[in-house]
Amino acid sequence: MGDVVNLNKFRKAKAKGDKTQKAEENRTKFGRTKGEKARDKSSTDKAGREHDGHELEDDDPDDGLIFTDEELAQDRGPDDPEPV
Repeated sequence: MGDVVNLNKFRKAKAKGDKTQKAEENRTKFGRTKGEKARDKSSTDKAGREHDGHELEDDDPDDGLIFTDEELAQDRGPDDPEPV
């Protein structure tokens, strides 16, 4: 006569084996090592610093783009309508 097998334990062991196999497949498909993540982060940070370093500095934040009502009135001709 054969050995007595607890089907509940057999089912759980099979499910655990399936999960382990799926996890291994996902690690090879999607996983990256800690070193790869650190390398990518440092290169991204460096690129950001270089990009920020190439920005032109703005000494005058106003740079004459905001006009007073008097300046607008001087620039407006007699046929131009009043601003709303």
